[in-house]
Parts: sequence; structure tokens; C-alpha cells
Amino acid sequence: MAVSTRSGCDLGVHESFDALLVLSFGGPEAPEHVRPFLENVVRGRGVPPERLDAVEAHYQHFGGVSPLNARNRDLIAAVRERIEVPVYFGNRNWHPMVEDTVAEMTRDGVRRALVFATSAYGGYSACRQYLEDISRARKAVGSAAPDLVKLRQFFDHPDFVAANVDAVRAARATLPSDVRDSARLVFTAHSVPVGADAAGGPPEEGGHRYSRQVAEAARLVAAELGETEYDVVWQSRSGPPRVPWLEPDIVDHIDALHARGVPGVVVSPVGFVSDHVEVIWDLDTEARERAEEHGMAFARAATAGPDPRFADMVAELVAEHLHEFAPRSLGSVPAGGCPVNGAPCAIDCCVPARRPTRPE
Repeated sequence: MAVSTRSGCDLGVHESFDALLVLSFGGPEAPEHVRPFLENVVRGRGVPPERLDAVEAHYQHFGGVSPLNARNRDLIAAVRERIEVPVYFGNRNWHPMVEDTVAEMTRDGVRRALVFATSAYGGYSACRQYLEDISRARKAVGSAAPDLVKLRQFFDHPDFVAANVDAVRAARATLPSDVRDSARLVFTAHSVPVGADAAGGPPEEGGHRYSRQVAEAARLVAAELGETEYDVVWQSRSGPPRVPWLEPDIVDHIDALHARGVPGVVVSPVGFVSDHVEVIWDLDTEARERAEEHGMAFARAATAGPDPRFADMVAELVAEHLHEFAPRSLGSVPAGGCPVNGAPCAIDCCVPARRPTRPE
């Protein structure tokens, strides 16, 4: 039975759509979910059991529950108040699994749906893998599956930038008054293998789509804050030590800032749209503890997802297709997406030589 391949950017603004699918990474919601969830994340990638043991311990530190699913349900509730089509929820790695959600959409008679993936950026894990999720789910359902169109990348959307700006302001305000103005602004995002980042994006753009977009988001947020001095660092690397990943790591960077006499740090997780275990472990636990060891003041900005403007942005991305709403962006770095913004994803875009291992 043939299955349509119309699951990426080959449906345009002039098509009609009758649903929205919010597609995310997924996270466990009970202690007994943690190990099978992690096994889903790394399936087929040869990750040693001891690495899973270490990550499982992070989850169990928080009661075996990731905040990600709850945050996504809150987002869906907010989006439902803003758009006129039904909103569905599916995940890559834990329930509700995207295959089950697409089957539900099919039973409900959905013919064409937009897909909002909960990542602002390009690159393999941040973008292309969601296209693979879409294709896999449609194949599992068969020829009756709805056409699914992934919405564009939004790292430079005014609402995303504004939400991060206000989150940094609020975080800085929590610092002691004597270090508030001198605390260093540090942006962080999930690290990826250097080779995978270099391969990301069409050759004419010079690759490095993910890291360039993260740097651009940081620049836009800093500019709105009037900050000329800031850093972009990385977190949550995994995989064997012999494979180089984007650096510096946030904890190593705090050491370096301390050596320079910096009295405090404001960390903005601009690479993430929602709190999950990597954010609350790597930043709220490890990075905070390292800063405290050095006697440095530490403040972590909130992620953009809970801000009402984030739901406004999702509704606006949908309106670009439903109502030919003019796309808005603040940046100058190329963004892939659907034809509505004139920059469809290239066939060979963001395909790494080896898939990165990325447990939450």
C-alpha cells in the first residue's frame, strides 16, 4: 500500500488545514517510565548501559517525572484558546506517542494538519528528526493518514525573543544588588557533535545552521537588553569523550568566569523552549552548585514556553498558513521551514554522518 510522502514542506500556504499537532520530545511521568523512556531515546545507537544508569539517576532525583509533558499540555491549552482548529499532542519518545496521535487524528477525519515542533532551531535533532517522526507516524498509519506540514523555525520570532528578554530581566532582578549589574549574561543550548553541526544546513549556507541560529537568538535577546558583553555556551553533551562536541560546557565556563573574577552569572537557556530534566539538572543543579562553590551569585532565566507570548507565537505561525499572515522575524541568519516563508528545507539539510545521542 503506497503512503504519501507529503509530510514536510511540500504543502503550502494556499492549502486548507483542519488541525494542529504539537510534536515534542516526550518525557517520563512516573519512576517506572524512566528506563523504557531512555531506551526509546537511544534505541539503535549503541549507548552503553552505564550511560543510561547515570541519566536515569538524574530523573529519579526529581521523582522520575519530567516537567516536559505537563508544560506541553499547558501550552496546548493556551493555543486552543487562540486558534480555531483542533489541537493534538504527540511525542517522539514517550506517551502520547506520535504514531498513536496520528492514528487518532485519522479516526477523527483529519485530512491536513500543521505540526508545531517544540524546538526553535534547525539541525538534525532540533528539526530534521521531527520530519522523520512525521514520516514514520504516517507510514505506521498508512494511506489514510493526514498530510502533515511542519511549521517553520522560530528562533528569531519577535515573541520568542521578547519572552526570553523579559525572563533574563526577571532573573537578573533576583541577584543581590551589589552584583546585579556586573553579573555576566550567559546563553546556553544543548550541545551537539561538532561534525553534526558542521553538516547542518545547505552547503551554500556554509553549514552550522544550529549553532549559528542559537548565536543569532542570543544576539537578538542581548540587543533588546542593551547587553554588549555576553557568552554563548553549551550543555548536556553525551557520547564518547573522543567525539568532539560544541564547547565550552556551562560548568567549565562558570569555572572560567570565576577565574576572571566575575562575581555572578545570569544563565538564559535560550536553546530550550521548556523546562525539562536537562534544564533543571544541568543548570538548576550542576551549574548552580558550581557557582555556589565559587561564591558566585547565580540566577537562571525561565524558558520561553510558559510565557503567554509563546502561545501567541504558535497561533501566529498557524495563521501564516490558515490566513496568509505575513511571517515576522528579527534575525539575519537563514531559517529553514515551509514555503510560506520562502525558505523550504533542502532535501539534504541537517543530515549528520552519525546521529547524535540526545537523552533529555
